[in-house]
Amino acid sequence: MGYNNELADRVREWLSAIDNIEVEEKKMFSGLAFLVNGKMCINISHDNLMCRYNPELEDEVSEKKGFLPMIMRGKQLKDYCYVEPSGFQQPSDFEYWMKICLEYNPIAKASKKK
Repeated sequence: MGYNNELADRVREWLSAIDNIEVEEKKMFSGLAFLVNGKMCINISHDNLMCRYNPELEDEVSEKKGFLPMIMRGKQLKDYCYVEPSGFQQPSDFEYWMKICLEYNPIAKASKKK
């Protein structure tokens, strides 16, 4: 299983209520990525959210329930994390993660075009 369809629907519904953004869905990282205005914003990986957030929030987000660091090639990525379902079951927790991802999106670096 690549990603949780119910969670993808939840993210899709939340993003659809936001004005003035362009959302594209793309299968990547063995899951589903939601690109906002051409930049990766939030992903669904199995039953987890994969969030992209401002690295200045690292101390705050690492204390949140369900937080898992994202490790790639043996190093922790400071502006990405996974969030287990326990960390976003409550609507207020889900909204927290969605908001920090969206708030970071305008200043996040876009990936290089291939």
